[in-house]
Amino acid sequence: MFHTLAVPVIAAPMAGGASTPELVAAVSEAGGFGFLAAGYITVEQLAEKIQRTSELTSKPFGVNLFVPGTRPTADISSYVQRVTAYADKVGAVPGEPRWDDDNYAAKLELVLALRVPVVSFTFGLPDADDVQRLKATGSTIVVTVTTPSEARQAKQIGADVLCVQGADAGAHRGTFTDDGISPGGGELYGTLAAIRLVLSAVDLPVIATGGLVNGADVAAVLAAGAVAAQLGTAFLGCPEAGTAAAHREALAEGGRRTALTRAFSGRPARGLVNRFLIENSPHAPAAYPNVHHLTKPVRATGDLEVMSLWAGTTYPLATAGPAAEIVQKINAELVEAVNSLASRFRRG
Repeated sequence: MFHTLAVPVIAAPMAGGASTPELVAAVSEAGGFGFLAAGYITVEQLAEKIQRTSELTSKPFGVNLFVPGTRPTADISSYVQRVTAYADKVGAVPGEPRWDDDNYAAKLELVLALRVPVVSFTFGLPDADDVQRLKATGSTIVVTVTTPSEARQAKQIGADVLCVQGADAGAHRGTFTDDGISPGGGELYGTLAAIRLVLSAVDLPVIATGGLVNGADVAAVLAAGAVAAQLGTAFLGCPEAGTAAAHREALAEGGRRTALTRAFSGRPARGLVNRFLIENSPHAPAAYPNVHHLTKPVRATGDLEVMSLWAGTTYPLATAGPAAEIVQKINAELVEAVNSLASRFRRG
């Protein structure tokens, strides 16, 4: 499916509101491919988003599911106290630090019933039997991986395509295990390195994601062996995206660095550095989604210094504009990059 895209650009599934039906449809209509994010919404809301997207475009689109992990065993009582202090400062009440599976089973049944063309998974591996059930309805299965080892596991359960996520990616890392921040954590591969290592380990098509915002980036990952590039941060400034106003402003200003942190959700994620991230990252436990639920009311206040401002490392290079224009711009840059490289070789 991804080999035949008119423009090899995929709008990443961005949970939390950014990935709207309007954004997904606009990217698909422009020749790319869009993903809805099933994370953090109810089954009913997901059904409505799928229906709305189907009304806006006749082109295929995908749905991304969070694979539930095991219940965390870390003691988070001291972190609850820290977040409670922050909540008091911004006039919020901290949430209940509970574990849940994000209604995974029900959402899986929904995409099965609706025969969603492409179903992708993040944070782990779906059950092999569920993969076969989805394939029986005609769905293409994409699994997000960050290492060659994860790629091998994904192939074993029947993945059709791998979404290879580099460490430059904004928002949550798609690792199967909660590591990748501490010195003793998992390997952090850059996007190009991750693609090459995964392709050397398995014979499957790969989508590249992580720090990609323009056509030159897309050209680079295609040259490295990817069939398409998945972009998230590049679309956060689109009017069709559900990006919060304060988040848009911070991205447009472009003056903050990015960092990986567990402070907001208990799972490694990359965002713009603010006060909450700086002061709480050293203390945040590996406890997802408990920490996510705990901090959600604080983040929802709209205070720039306590929000989770997800962004990839190259966010200052992204431009705002309608999604179709972004896709067209990236495609023009891609063609220019390829032609420039071809011209250089001809001169040589």
